[in-house]
Amino acid sequence: MEFITDITVIIDAAHYKDNGRLMKILQSYSPEKKASCYIVRGTSYEEVENLSVKLSAGRHHSSPVTRRRTSLRDASPHVKPVDVSSFVMAYIEQNCSKELKKIQGNSFVIETQPNLRAGHNKPNSTVRVTFRPQPVSFDRVHGDFVRQRFITFYQRTASDLQVTSVPVSPHEHKDLQRRFPHLLFKPSHNRSEVTVTGPFVHVAKLKEFLSQNTLSSRKSSVKKSPADTPSSRTSGPSPAHSKDPEGESCPICMEQIVTTEKETLRCKHSFCRSCLKTAFDYKPVCPTCGQLYGILTGTQPDGGRMDVTESSSSLPGYEKYGTITIRYYVPSGIQKEEHPNPGQPYEGVSRTAYLPDSPEGRRILKLLRRAFDQRLIFTVGRSTTSGRNNVVTWNDIHHKTSTHGGPTHYGYPDPDYLSRVRDELKAKGIE
Repeated sequence: MEFITDITVIIDAAHYKDNGRLMKILQSYSPEKKASCYIVRGTSYEEVENLSVKLSAGRHHSSPVTRRRTSLRDASPHVKPVDVSSFVMAYIEQNCSKELKKIQGNSFVIETQPNLRAGHNKPNSTVRVTFRPQPVSFDRVHGDFVRQRFITFYQRTASDLQVTSVPVSPHEHKDLQRRFPHLLFKPSHNRSEVTVTGPFVHVAKLKEFLSQNTLSSRKSSVKKSPADTPSSRTSGPSPAHSKDPEGESCPICMEQIVTTEKETLRCKHSFCRSCLKTAFDYKPVCPTCGQLYGILTGTQPDGGRMDVTESSSSLPGYEKYGTITIRYYVPSGIQKEEHPNPGQPYEGVSRTAYLPDSPEGRRILKLLRRAFDQRLIFTVGRSTTSGRNNVVTWNDIHHKTSTHGGPTHYGYPDPDYLSRVRDELKAKGIE
């Protein structure tokens, strides 16, 4: 679950009478002091969870009054609930139960209201997710942390999900559920259709499977037709529908490719023209080898800047080289049709990232520039740190936002980082 590149924890020293004990807890986290608060930046979720436990222990032992456990009656206000898509939450409850248990831990129970198992949900309906503390104790700091962690996981899951309807009768969808365990099938109000929720790639495989079955059934019925007997056919193949002399099969429909309908890509893989068009409508990559055809464009808002500076100071692990500093800026604006809430305003963002000024680092910089120009670095969605909607957030290309601290602090040293980010860029056709 380490896909967040910006986590900030604010600790108010006023809640801790033993300031010396508090400083002992925070000293390994390199805190920044502002007024009466300490700010810890760039830590991973596991680090934050450990810090939360240490802080709770420190607060409980700071005075006789705070040693007692806080009962549920004293726990006010409770952790703020979150409203989410019913379809996404239904998918998470069915397919991500282990992840949910890990998020809630032993101190909280994540509940959905109304219960998703109670009945059907409309396509655009929402449900409320609450964070109920266990009867033993309640810690508001830890409760907020559980809430933030759930929001992050929800956003990551939702960004890869597709909700669609397919022409399947209700009695068939159980068989499809067994065949496609990564998808969630729910009967819709239209008895001839089923609503399907799941990752894009698995939905595409389902549609391909259904399309092949439909095509096979049609061809089977044609072969059994009295009009399709040998005596009724014209002698010799029709020029417009002659088969490939080598009898090549289409990897998508698994049928022999008609010569006039054959489409061969640069990677030398061949398909039926109509099959390839359907596949490219989903994603412009070769269905066999995954080679990209075309340019991927993201949903990063327009008007942003990517400024680059260089310095002589080095990064841990790259002591022979200087440092490349990237400063991103995306201004606030109004969401377009490609964004979650068209017509509503969104909040802009400023982010800083670091690369070693080495030959490989400079190559990665050029690739990141291309990704920025193709609007792939940022997107508009829910903030993973504050939980607010309609803000500019990182997309799926990871950056080092700290110069030190190692991978758990999104910093250096991290000898595998440049190769990892190169793979992430390659997956988007940038290499």
